[in-house]
Amino acid sequence: MSIYLDHAATTPLRQEALEAMLPYLGGEFGNPSSPHSYGRRARAALDEAHERIARAIGAGPREIVLTSGGTEAINLALKGAAWAGKGRGHRIVTSAVEHHAVLHALQHLEKFGFEIAELPVDRYGRVDPDHVAAAITERTTVVAIQLANNEVGTIQPVAAIGKVVREKGPKGCLFLVDAVAGAAWLPIDVEELGADMLALAGHKLDGPKGVGALYLKKGTHILAQLQGGNQERFRRAGTEDVAGAVGMGVAFELAVAERDATVKRVRKLRDRLRAAVLAGDGVELTGHPRDRLPNVLSVVVGDADGAAIVVKLDLAGIAGSVGSACTTGSTEPSHVLTAMGYPDDEARGSLRLSLGRSTTEAEIDAAIEIVPRILAESRVGAAVIAADPLGQAVAS
Repeated sequence: MSIYLDHAATTPLRQEALEAMLPYLGGEFGNPSSPHSYGRRARAALDEAHERIARAIGAGPREIVLTSGGTEAINLALKGAAWAGKGRGHRIVTSAVEHHAVLHALQHLEKFGFEIAELPVDRYGRVDPDHVAAAITERTTVVAIQLANNEVGTIQPVAAIGKVVREKGPKGCLFLVDAVAGAAWLPIDVEELGADMLALAGHKLDGPKGVGALYLKKGTHILAQLQGGNQERFRRAGTEDVAGAVGMGVAFELAVAERDATVKRVRKLRDRLRAAVLAGDGVELTGHPRDRLPNVLSVVVGDADGAAIVVKLDLAGIAGSVGSACTTGSTEPSHVLTAMGYPDDEARGSLRLSLGRSTTEAEIDAAIEIVPRILAESRVGAAVIAADPLGQAVAS
């Protein structure tokens, strides 16, 4: 049996989304900016995708900007808002556990004189709204905080932070919510969150890769980061991926309709797996014990190497990860765990197993038999005593 437990990295494309996309990968190939019938049919499909995505987050279709994914949505929001607000200020507030799409975009802006205030988090990876309030000054133009962490699953108090931004932020200060990791699992109402901008990605919603969206509240001004045609109301130039947008819209709409039932079922499966994994010696849950995504199980395994564990799991037929797929191959420990206070040696023992809509009870039954055994073997292997050239025992 092959068991996919890396849904936090990407999700399988659901059949309904694929079927909705197929016409626009074949005969319905028109450019949505063209005035003839081919283009008008493509435009109608694109407009419907805007509407579906907007409804899923309590927004209007004109407030949706289609992008190539979550990373582009975040870059458009951060850089576009930063440069548009440069005359009012140059300070941007964020947290130490944001996705690299946020942190690296801000490092780029820092080269041009922007001031980045990176807030600490607690042991569970949560941001304190009071810290956000204290970090906001009259020169702050953007506050960027994720809805939920992609590595450990911790849900942030985003609505409380949104209220802080509205009450403490200067006029024109914008609040960006990275909802890429949480949109499939958490109800989203942009008004309740107080979001001015919100980033989404299709492939985290059982939709296609290579398409995402940025919610841009009506009246919010940013500078476009791609210059060219007048697509997406002059906010993002380039011919839109009609098939991708259609697939994302259908997948997101279905995810919202099925959310309550899916969350209930997946959380139950996740908790069964969690109990089995945490029963092993030296295994510690990371992230908030309650306020976390219902599909994510993240742990650190003492005296073990997370990358080696992932390889062993793969050989046993289970796909997992050491954290964000965007950091795979890095020799550095997770910046999320480091920010949460874990020493480097402990952080390198990280493991993330993430379930999805398609995860079955039989798969979790099998994983419960395999994962704890591999974790135990990995700890023993890491602590084994090696012999030096003279045959003397030394700790490895």
